[in-house]
Amino acid sequence: MSLYQYDKQMIAGGYPALCGVDEAGRGPLAGPVFAAAVILPGKYEIPGIDDSKKLTEKKREKLYDEILKYAVACHIAMADEGEIDRLNILQASLLAMRRAVRGLPASPDLLLVDGNQDPRAGLPTRTVVKGDATSACIAAASILAKVARDRYMAELDRKYPQYRFAAHKGYPTKLHYEMLDAYGPSPVHRMSFLKKWKGKQLVSL
Repeated sequence: MSLYQYDKQMIAGGYPALCGVDEAGRGPLAGPVFAAAVILPGKYEIPGIDDSKKLTEKKREKLYDEILKYAVACHIAMADEGEIDRLNILQASLLAMRRAVRGLPASPDLLLVDGNQDPRAGLPTRTVVKGDATSACIAAASILAKVARDRYMAELDRKYPQYRFAAHKGYPTKLHYEMLDAYGPSPVHRMSFLKKWKGKQLVSL
């Protein structure tokens, strides 16, 4: 079954305005977690939509513009590193999803949310495990969230060039740990995520 076939089944089941919801950036050591909510047009299919993880950066960027052009409604939101540290990453991700849904200029009939956690956004909701590889509207949300977050990390790279955020996007790579070793945490690091790095520092003392 194609991603659009899944959505068409949902539409035929009585939900003409489907909204896909997904997040990006749960795993990084720095920066916000982003979420997007997207209502795609019922008749026009945007070619190439797929799980953002399966697409090249160039393809994601192109589809980002296409989705913004053709979507009935969409909104991108985030929860910052302070909220992640205070709430934990799961709750911060759900908060970003709620913000994305609440920012929509149109009200959907059904939310299709990637994963198995209901963000409790006050609308009928169906969670879909591996939803970004199942539903076109969830895949579209995954692309918007991923591209928006990558662009934000590029902005942080310009603000904190020593951390090389544009290269690793905040993820726990060897380069990122080397930058932490050299400069310590920045104001945008998730302190609750740095236990492994702190442990390494203690062992090396």
